[in-house]
Amino acid sequence: MSRLDATSLLLSPSPTPPHKPTTPRRLICVVSSTLAALGASLSLLLLVVHSAPAPNYGSLFLSLASNDTAALHLRALTLHPHVAGTRANSLTAAYVRDAFSSLSIPAHITPYSVLLSYPVERSLSLAVPGRATTTSFALSQETYPNDPYASATAEVMPTFYAYAASGSVSAEAVYANYGREEDFAYLASRGVDVAGKVAVARYGRIHCEDIVHNARVAGAAAAVVYTDPLQYGGAPGEAWFPDSRWLPPTGVQVGSLFRGVGDPTTPMWASSEGCERVSVEEAMDTDDMPGIPALPVSARDAAEIHAALGGDAAPADWQGREGSPVYRLGPGPAILNLTYTGNDTMATIENVFAVIEGAEEPDRYVILGNHRDAWTFGASDPNSGTAAMIELAQRLSVLQKQGWRPRRTIIFCSWDAEEYGLTGSTEWVEENREMLSSRAVAYLNVDVSVVGPVFHPSATPQLDELFQETMKLVQDPDNSSQTVYDSWVKSNISPLIGRLGHGGSDFSAFVQHVGIPSTSMSFGEGPGYPIYHSLYDDFVWMEKFGDPGFSRHAAAASIWGMMALRLADEEILPFNYMSYPVELEAYTKVVENEVGGTAISCSPLHNAIRALKTAATKVNGERKELQRQLSSNQLKKDSMKIRSLNDRLMQAERAFTNREGLFKQEWFKHLVYGPSEQNDWESASYPGVENAIASARKENTTESWKFVQHEIHRVARAITQASVVLAGSLT
Repeated sequence: MSRLDATSLLLSPSPTPPHKPTTPRRLICVVSSTLAALGASLSLLLLVVHSAPAPNYGSLFLSLASNDTAALHLRALTLHPHVAGTRANSLTAAYVRDAFSSLSIPAHITPYSVLLSYPVERSLSLAVPGRATTTSFALSQETYPNDPYASATAEVMPTFYAYAASGSVSAEAVYANYGREEDFAYLASRGVDVAGKVAVARYGRIHCEDIVHNARVAGAAAAVVYTDPLQYGGAPGEAWFPDSRWLPPTGVQVGSLFRGVGDPTTPMWASSEGCERVSVEEAMDTDDMPGIPALPVSARDAAEIHAALGGDAAPADWQGREGSPVYRLGPGPAILNLTYTGNDTMATIENVFAVIEGAEEPDRYVILGNHRDAWTFGASDPNSGTAAMIELAQRLSVLQKQGWRPRRTIIFCSWDAEEYGLTGSTEWVEENREMLSSRAVAYLNVDVSVVGPVFHPSATPQLDELFQETMKLVQDPDNSSQTVYDSWVKSNISPLIGRLGHGGSDFSAFVQHVGIPSTSMSFGEGPGYPIYHSLYDDFVWMEKFGDPGFSRHAAAASIWGMMALRLADEEILPFNYMSYPVELEAYTKVVENEVGGTAISCSPLHNAIRALKTAATKVNGERKELQRQLSSNQLKKDSMKIRSLNDRLMQAERAFTNREGLFKQEWFKHLVYGPSEQNDWESASYPGVENAIASARKENTTESWKFVQHEIHRVARAITQASVVLAGSLT
C-alpha cells in the first residue's frame, strides 16, 4: 500500500453521497469573491517571501498571519444561520471544502445519516388564579434597528431544545435555581413538591441537558430554562447588544438535551452505511434523552413568571441581580401551559476533511479539528474557529510553495452536528477507531476561537510544555509589548492550563474514547459569553465586542498552527510526561479527602504514580539524549530508535483507557479524564472513582464502598500500564 493509499483508506468518503443542493446566487458570489480575494492575498504573500533564503518555516508561518483573511471567511460563513442537517449547513460544508481546495490542499466531504431533532410547534402561556387574562409568550428573539442580519433572521429556527419530548403540560411552576441536584434537594428539604410541576431554572452552573434531566428525576412534568440577567445581562442599567456585549432581554439560549454522544441510533458504534441501528423510538426512550417537554425562554419572559410565583422567598444565592424582584420558590400560584412538538428524524450531516500528506511518516497523523454547524449565525460558536482554521491553512499553503512538506500527515477536520451531541466527530472517530489508535499523534481542537482577550489553553498534560513554548512565540494581540504567554501568566485564571475531561467539544472522542493526546484553546472573558447559542451570535457582535480588528483570530491560528508544525515536523515528538504524575498526585489527594473516615486506601494510586514518575523521568532523559545525537549528526533522522521512542510517547496516553469504560458512562474509556456524571460540561478527574463515591454516599453500603476501592484499583492499573509503555520494556 502506498503512502497516499494509506491516507486515502483512512479518509475515503462513505458510499452514501452527500445531498447536493443548488447553491443560491448570493452564496456563489460570496464564495467566488472570497476565494478571489484569497488568491490575490496569497500571490502577494508569495511575492514577499519569494526572494528569501531557505526559510525557517516556523518563523515564516508566524509572519504570514492575516487578520483580514480570518474576517473575510467569518463574514462569508455567517451570512445565514446553519443548523446541522439543513441545506444552509450543507452550503457551509461546500464552502470549507472549496476554501481548502483553492489552496491546493486536497479536500472532500464524508456524510453520515444520524438522528437529529427540529421544532414543529411550541407554545407557552402563564395563567394566575384570579386574573382575568392569560399571558401568551411570543417565544421570539427581537432584532434591533438597522440590524444588517434582520432579513436572515427569518431563517433562524424557532427557539427550542433538540430532542425534547413532545407533549402538553399545564401545571404550577416551581423555581429550581440552577437546576442542580442540590437545588432540587433543597426544594425537597423545604417541603416544596416538584412532582407533576413545571420546573423553572436558570442557566449559569450546569448545561441545559443536565438541568432538564435533574428536573425529570425530581418528578417534574416539564421544564423551562432561562438566561438570568445576573449572569447574562451585565450590571443594572447597563446597555445590551448592539450597544454592549450583553444579551438583550429577549435573548434565548437554545441547545440539545441529549446527554449522550454521537448518533443516538448507533450507541457505541459508528453510523456507517448499512450499519445496525436502534429505532428512533428506542433511541428517544433511553435515559440519555430528556423524557419531558422543555423550552428555553428569555429573561423578559422569565421575569413575568417570577412575578407570578408565590410561596417562600428563595435563599439569597438563588436571587437575581440587584434591583430584580424577589424570587420565590412556589409552587404556584403561577400556572404554566407548555406545549412542544418536535420532529426527531434521520438527517444527513457532512464532515469536511483536507489532508497535507507527510513526506517521511505519512502514517502518523496530526489532526486539527473545529465544528462548523451552529444554532444560529455562529460567529463565535463555532465559526470563529472555522475562520482561524482556514487562515492557518492559507499560511501552510504558502509554506508548501516554498518547498515545505510536513514529516507527518496533517489532517484538517470540519465537524458537523457538534451542537446535537458531538455527532460528526464521534461518528468519524468510532468508524476509524483502530486506525486512529495506532496512528494519531495528537488532536488539536478549537471550538470557539475568540470571544474576548484572555487566552484559555487546555491539554492532556504531556502537551503542557509545548503549549507554553508556543505561546512565547506569539505576540499578544491586544498588547504588542508582550507575548500571549506573558499575558496568560498575568491573567490569574485557574488552573492556568485546563484539562480535557468535560464533554463540551469535539476533543471528547479523541481523548475520552481513544486516548489520543489533545489540546483545546480559546481567547475569551471567562467560562462563557453572554450571547452564547442565541440569535445575537453574529458577525456584528464579533466585530464590535469579540475581536475588533480580528487580531485575536490570527493569534489563535498562530498558536494552533505552530503546535501543529512542531508535532508534524520535529523528528522527536515534543511530549513531556513529567507534569502527569504531579497532576495525578493532586487528584489522588482530592480522593483521599473524599473518602476520609472510611476503609478506602489510595495506596495503589500512590504506588502507580511513583512508577509513572520514574518512567517519565527515564523517557525524558532518553528523549534529550536522542535529540543531542541528532544535533551532532550521530543519529540519522529515520533511525528506528526515534520511531520507537515516538511510538511510546504517542501510545502512553492510550494506556489510561479501559475497554470497559467508566462506571455508569461506558462510552467514556479514559480513567483519568472524563465528564462528571452530574454535569457533562464539568471536567472530572478519576471520573469513575468520583461516580462510585457519589453512589456510595447515597447507598452507604459495604458493597458500594467496596466498589469505590475497585475503581481506585482500576485507575492504578491504567497508570501502571502507562508507565510500562513509556519505559518501553516488558515486565
